[in-house]
Amino acid sequence: MMNKSEKCVEKDLAHIWHPASQMKDYEDFPPIVIDHGKGVKLVDVDGKEYIDIISSWWCNLLGHCNDEVNDALKEQVNKLDHVLFANFSHKTIIELSERLIKVMPKGLNKFSFVDNGSASVECALKMAFQYCGQNGKEYKTRFMCFTDAYHGETLGALSVGALDEYSKVFEPIMIDTIKIQAPDCYRCQHNKNRDSCDCECFEDAEEQFSKYGHETCAMIIEPLIQGSAGMKIYPPLYLKKLRAICDKYDVLLIADEIATGFGRTGKMFAVDHAGISPDIMCISKGLTNGYMAMAVCASTDEIYNGFYGDFTDNVAFMHSHTYAGNPLAASVANATLKIMERDKIIEKANEKAIWLNNRFHEIFDSHPNIGEIRQMGLINAIELVEDKDSKKDFDSRERIGYKIYREALKQGLMLRPLGNVMYFNPPLVITKEELEKSLKICKESIDKVLL
Repeated sequence: MMNKSEKCVEKDLAHIWHPASQMKDYEDFPPIVIDHGKGVKLVDVDGKEYIDIISSWWCNLLGHCNDEVNDALKEQVNKLDHVLFANFSHKTIIELSERLIKVMPKGLNKFSFVDNGSASVECALKMAFQYCGQNGKEYKTRFMCFTDAYHGETLGALSVGALDEYSKVFEPIMIDTIKIQAPDCYRCQHNKNRDSCDCECFEDAEEQFSKYGHETCAMIIEPLIQGSAGMKIYPPLYLKKLRAICDKYDVLLIADEIATGFGRTGKMFAVDHAGISPDIMCISKGLTNGYMAMAVCASTDEIYNGFYGDFTDNVAFMHSHTYAGNPLAASVANATLKIMERDKIIEKANEKAIWLNNRFHEIFDSHPNIGEIRQMGLINAIELVEDKDSKKDFDSRERIGYKIYREALKQGLMLRPLGNVMYFNPPLVITKEELEKSLKICKESIDKVLL
């Protein structure tokens, strides 16, 4: 006799192809079927609870099923569900635009609404390319990006990424881009410390710009944190230098804040730590608290005006999405931003962030297999190594992170790894008690696999 979970799993695996998964793994580790969520916890169909320490792919800021966000969605669904966004608008999206203007980096005044993070990156790339082409810079046709970058999984986004796990098989059909060696502060080639260095590693960016800056339309970055690469964190000074060199070579700077936006790094956006503004910025994930698919490609008035003309000029930006500006998504985004401002969510999260990072160091500093603890905001990442002195990685075929993830799930913690990096990226409203319990399970799971 099958229990609830087994019945659901049988039906799931009969038809569903899950993302970022080798489905053969599901033969001995089937999907966990979630019944409901509240706050930082998810509960499966058999009643087992899990602390969602990674905010369900980094998008949940205020906890699952937040009552106020729920109410906003209920109110909107009885008013307007969807409307064509070409030549039509609605009050909910206008309100969202006004809320966004208050928090965006200076100069980002125009919003192109799309329906997911990868789509916002595609929008940004096309916008930069077309802007240059029809504004006297037709020779600027290429893009620069970082090694180890991740910007999504559509073909354009993959082209400006550099993680082989996602992109290598598609190289024959991807656009050719210029790769700049990304900062790797844990294994710094100059033997510097990210908290005190002068970003000597910027020399590679200078070399690439000197070679290719004249033909480059845009440089795209994940500001301060390369998420999928293993929560690699680099200094704000690097961003300042990048902004300056983009200006020098007349290259547009695109900031992919899909993962880092809305308080994840301790400020509203990661670029705020450096005091710079990009020319184009992509946002998503936390925008709607994870409720609905929505993303924005924000740009400056200068870029917007580069597409402004008579119909016969053929300079319009012909980029569209069926669900662009969706009223339901806009309603939960408005509620999320309202709560964050009113309840000082980021300020309160920053108080917990100091405490949490101290606890990470107290618990893990002496562990023989933890090479580095890195932190920004409530994000804390621990890099697992085979040898601490040499910083030698575990062989990826051992799947150490995956084994720890499975062990943690047994104890009720969703601790999905990034290779050999385990990390916390919790809802900003998580309590110290919930964090303490998560730390305990994390430590026990690591020790069970490694010691």
